[in-house]
Amino acid sequence: MAKKIVSVVRYEKPHHSVRKAISDCEGLKNLPGPARVFIKPNIVFWTKACNFPKWGVITTSRVIEDVVILLKEHGIDDITIGEGIVADPKDTETPAHAFKSLGYKALGDRYGVKSLNIMKRPFKKVDLGDGDFLKFNEDILESDFLIDIPVMKSHNQTVVSLGLKNLKGTINIASRKKCHSPDQIKNLHYYISKLADPMPPGLTLIDGIYSLERGPGFDGRMRRTNLLIASTDMLSADMVGAKILGHDPSTVPHLVYAAKRAGRPLDLSDIKISGENVNEVSAYHEYDFEYDQNLEGEMPRALARQGITGLYYRKFDDTMCTYCSALNGLILTAIRQAWQGEAWDKVEVLTGKKMEPSPGMQATLLIGQCIYNKNRDHPAIQKMFAAKGCPPDPKDIVAALKQAGIEADEALFEQVDQLPGFFMSRYEGNPDFEEEFFRVT
Repeated sequence: MAKKIVSVVRYEKPHHSVRKAISDCEGLKNLPGPARVFIKPNIVFWTKACNFPKWGVITTSRVIEDVVILLKEHGIDDITIGEGIVADPKDTETPAHAFKSLGYKALGDRYGVKSLNIMKRPFKKVDLGDGDFLKFNEDILESDFLIDIPVMKSHNQTVVSLGLKNLKGTINIASRKKCHSPDQIKNLHYYISKLADPMPPGLTLIDGIYSLERGPGFDGRMRRTNLLIASTDMLSADMVGAKILGHDPSTVPHLVYAAKRAGRPLDLSDIKISGENVNEVSAYHEYDFEYDQNLEGEMPRALARQGITGLYYRKFDDTMCTYCSALNGLILTAIRQAWQGEAWDKVEVLTGKKMEPSPGMQATLLIGQCIYNKNRDHPAIQKMFAAKGCPPDPKDIVAALKQAGIEADEALFEQVDQLPGFFMSRYEGNPDFEEEFFRVT
């Protein structure tokens, strides 16, 4: 059997580098003409409130435009860019602001490209086999060719986030929550491994101009990496991408699931790599946040180093969905700011869908509807303070923290839209991090 081709190309200049990456893997060899082409970028987060670090978080507009130009050269006129940005489904202004800011409107004016907020489009229930059903965006399913353009990043729940993980943005909210199942087998990794199954044929182009450690968001560590990875086989692209991020594919659960179902090895032995030597360009990207567990409690290492005691902030797991994840960092920031040097009285914080309270805790905080439903009648809870809702209201989180003796600053939650902007200072004055990569001029 012929080996799958994956190209690994250094990004050097506009147009040329993307063209080479796609040409070297024969990425458009099977592009039908005329064809309806769907481009799936990665816009994991957006806010209108402030400028925030996008490097390694969002697919560069530079790569998107270069792909559009290449498609136009191949005579393709029906091109759609579609993404389901994580936001309130009723919020149409934030996705529209993102598309305009990233230059998608300019691409529409210049090349006739359409841009779609997937959350406002129809979804279709798809049978993925084994009794698994998810609802996918109809536009992508009805396309003739898919170009999946994820960012090259490690991820705190899935080890890496590449082509397969990027397709999670094509399913509806109920399906996204379903993916974060507490089932030991049919879990997040299991569902991600199936997301490409109903997709049309296409090309995966991993945008590694910038890469990200401890993704998927703006609080990760961003790097200028200058790599592009391309293949007509998504699993192959992802396995090579994982290797370049310093993670053997055998350590990435969703790649293990996908390879097993496809009957493929995880050692890259059935892949032909064109271009750069993978071992020479690979660099380890941490994916997880360090936690400490000792007699004083379990909590993120950053809190432990601050000297915080009497708090048991259990490590989040893969059942915590995107909407609660977005609040997790804010809660930890509020706790750090509230610390005054005196131990709290054995306060435990539970999140996700499967955690259970520890015996001997004086107060238990349940953050989110799922963990509340699971533990609201648990006999080990002495005092329960819950922030229900899916996701919970920030005001309810503040109230629960205060009831447990943690005097969280309400203003921090009221100004949550400004928080991403604080991370910009890490990159100010560094010429490697250029806003121009996210503009169409």
